[in-house]
Amino acid sequence: MTATNQIISDIDDRTAERLAAALRCATVSRDDAEPDTAEFDRLASHLETCFPLVHSRLELERFGHSRLYRWPGTGTGTAAVLLAHQDVVPVDDEQRWTHPPFAGVVDGEFVWGRGAIDDKSRLMAILEAVESLLAEGRRPRRTIYLAFGHDEEVFGQVGAARMAERLRELRVHADLLLDEGGVITTGVADGATTPVASIMLGEKGWATIRLRTVDVGGHSSMPGRETAVGRMARAVARLQDRPMPLRMTPVIADMLARMRPAMSEPRRSALRLLPVASGVVTRLMAARPQTEAMVRTTTAPTVIRGGVKANVLPQSAEALVNFRILPGDSVDDVLRHCRRVIADPGVSVEVVGAASEPSHIAGPGPAFDLIAGLARALVPEAVVTTGIVPGATDSRHYDSLAGTRCNFAPIVVDAADLERIHGTDERLSRTNYARLIEFNRRLLAHYTRPGG
Repeated sequence: MTATNQIISDIDDRTAERLAAALRCATVSRDDAEPDTAEFDRLASHLETCFPLVHSRLELERFGHSRLYRWPGTGTGTAAVLLAHQDVVPVDDEQRWTHPPFAGVVDGEFVWGRGAIDDKSRLMAILEAVESLLAEGRRPRRTIYLAFGHDEEVFGQVGAARMAERLRELRVHADLLLDEGGVITTGVADGATTPVASIMLGEKGWATIRLRTVDVGGHSSMPGRETAVGRMARAVARLQDRPMPLRMTPVIADMLARMRPAMSEPRRSALRLLPVASGVVTRLMAARPQTEAMVRTTTAPTVIRGGVKANVLPQSAEALVNFRILPGDSVDDVLRHCRRVIADPGVSVEVVGAASEPSHIAGPGPAFDLIAGLARALVPEAVVTTGIVPGATDSRHYDSLAGTRCNFAPIVVDAADLERIHGTDERLSRTNYARLIEFNRRLLAHYTRPGG
C-alpha cells in the first residue's frame, strides 16, 4: 500500500459528515440581495461545535460573518495566512441536480452539495488539520492566521478586504499566503500525459467597462444613418475583433517550462524552443480560449441594452464588457485600449463597479517549494508547475501581506469536475477530501512544534 493510499483509507464517515453539514448551510452570496444571516449563523455554530479546540485556543475576530483566527506562535513574526471562504454561488438549476444542492448528501464515494469544491471543503479541511494538531499539543513557532471570508463570490469588499486591512494594521508579513485557485488536473492541459499540479502565484485583474451612447430617438420609419443600438453594436464588435495584444509573461513562461516533462510530442519539443520562439508559442496558445487567457487581457462583451419597442428609435444604448487583465497591463491600459479601438467620441467609456489590478507576482521561493513538495508527496505522479488564476479570489485583497502567494489545493479533478464548480452537481470525492485534510495537516505541522 502506498503512502497516498494509507492517507485515503484514514477518512471516516464522521469527517465526511462534518463537511456535509457545512454544505447544508445555504450561505449564498448574491449581487442583488443581502445574505441570509441565519444561514451564516448556522454555519458559525457548526464550526464552533465541530472544532472545540480551535475555538478555545485560537483568538477569533469577527468582521460581519467573516472570521479571522490567530494561532499565536512561540516566537516573533508570522509564518502563514491561510484563506478560505464560507459563501457559495446561487443555484438556478436545482431540478438537474442528482441530489438537492443544499442537502449535503454523503455516499460511498462523494460528498455532494454547493460549496463542496468552492470553497467549504478548504475551510473545513484547514480546521480539521488545526484541531488534530492542537489535540497533539502542537504549537506554531511563529503565528499563523486563518481568514475565512463571507462574501468572496461578490468580490470580498466587506469580509476579506476588512480582514486584510486588519492584518495590515497589525503589520503582518507572512512567509506564505495560501488560497484557492489551482488544483491537480488530469486530461485538462492539452497534450499533458500526467496529472498537472498548478500552484498559481497570483491572479489576473479585472474590470467591467460600460459603453454608452445617446440619440434623439424618433419613429423607426424615418431613421438616420445609424441608431443608438447600431452605434453600440459597432463599438462592441470593434472591441471583440481587436483584442488587446498577446504577450508572454515571465510566470507563464515558467509554467510552460515546468510542464514540458509532462507533455507529449510535438509539444515537448516545441516548448524546448520557448526562450527563442516565445511569439510562436504565444500564438499557439491563443488558439484555445483556455490557454489564450494566459497570454492576453481578455475581452468579453456580456450585456447589451437599448430600445424599448420595435418601431421606436432608441434614445440610448449601453453595453458592459468584462476584461480580465494580464499582469503587466492595468485598468487604465484597458480604458485607453477601448477608446482607441472604438474611435467614436459619441460612445462614452467608463469603469463600472469595482475593479482590480493584476496581483503582484513574486517568483517561486522556499514557501512555493514547500507547497510543491507536499503536492508531490500526495500525488507522486503529478508534474508541478506555476501559473496565474484567470478569475478573482479573496487573496487579491491581501496583496503585499506575504513574501509568497500560492493559490492551490491538492484535489485531483478532470474537465467534468471543473464544470461542476459554480455548475450542476458540485461534489468532492472522499478521496480528495482526505487528501485536502492531509495536505493542510502536513503544511501546518511544518510550522509547528510539539509541546507548549
